[in-house]
Amino acid sequence: MANKNNIHSTKNSSPSGKVDGDFGIYIHIPFCKQACHYCDFHFSTSLKKKDELVNALAKELVLRKDEFKNQNVETIYFGGGTPSLLSIEELQFLIDEVYKNYKVSENPEITIEANPDDLTHQKLNDYAASPINRLSIGIQSFFEEDLKLMNRAHNSDEAKKCLEEATKHFDNISIDLIYGIPGMSNERWIQNLEIALAFNIPHISSYALTVEPKTALATFIKKGIIKNVDDDLAQEQFHIMIEKLEAAGFIHYELSNFGKPGYFSRNNSAYWQGKPYLGIGPSAHSFDGKHRGWNVRNNSKYIQSLNENVIPIETETLSTTDKYNEYVMTGLRTIWGVSIEKVEKEFGELYKNYLLEQSQKHIIRQLLYLDDGKLLVTKKGKFLSDGIASDLFKIN
Repeated sequence: MANKNNIHSTKNSSPSGKVDGDFGIYIHIPFCKQACHYCDFHFSTSLKKKDELVNALAKELVLRKDEFKNQNVETIYFGGGTPSLLSIEELQFLIDEVYKNYKVSENPEITIEANPDDLTHQKLNDYAASPINRLSIGIQSFFEEDLKLMNRAHNSDEAKKCLEEATKHFDNISIDLIYGIPGMSNERWIQNLEIALAFNIPHISSYALTVEPKTALATFIKKGIIKNVDDDLAQEQFHIMIEKLEAAGFIHYELSNFGKPGYFSRNNSAYWQGKPYLGIGPSAHSFDGKHRGWNVRNNSKYIQSLNENVIPIETETLSTTDKYNEYVMTGLRTIWGVSIEKVEKEFGELYKNYLLEQSQKHIIRQLLYLDDGKLLVTKKGKFLSDGIASDLFKIN
């Protein structure tokens, strides 16, 4: 890490992997400069309604302030879209609205997702002077051919330059990398990882390129313009990543996430451990332990509804089976695993027996193992963990 003055060292002090807070707030910023070919998240490339949208986000924060009124905000996460398209004044305005309307813990984790082409020297200075204390930077690849295939807004030089500058201002930085990209060799993937490690980044989130329906990538593959993803190659690159990052001192604490000790994402760890969260913005999801909600996936409808003081949300009450299935899915992705005792306590003996029975074949195949009352995925089973989890789901 680069040397910091005392103010920055205190401000950017890293969180522990353990999540003690009450709930988190996720704020969705649905704007992007251009559409990445693989992305199916909700966003708009038009910024015409940005001012209205920011005001609507603030309104939703006010209208929903009583949903968790007896709990503290432990994390604030600006996701998207591309939150770094907002000005520092707009970000500060939304952070102020959280502090005005909610009880915030003494040292919350405040993360902003950012693209390399947005992270100018001035913007990083502004972030460092604000309450933001964690950056999540969408690098995806350090190689031009990969970035062009994915239609990223930045280039290879910008990816490296932004990290050179960002590490002068922040200790707590995460970067995103994508593997399994058509045409990416294992050698190039190793180079990607080595470049990332050279910047001493303490957290890396990495995902296999997925072909989502109705994306440009899916169309290009169907037309033969781009080769289809190779699952076997992606699996090879996944295991290469585990070996390289663990050798460099990272802990593989969730299927797609690696953190140095003390630098796990508190926001994401809370989600994987079933903590409640409040989703603000179009398409944002919320969870209070018993109910799940999701906001309308349309900027104009979202703004119009909030102008009328109506929260544009649909909700569902989760059944015992829903909650069990979700716990199994998230638990198997993490180093915390699935607690047999918790399954029995929260869902009943029937669910515990079902889980143990269904897991036997995966234990025999050395994809799962039991350790100290927890069901965990083996190194061999990690890449397959979502499929294994679905086999352990209970169907009503």
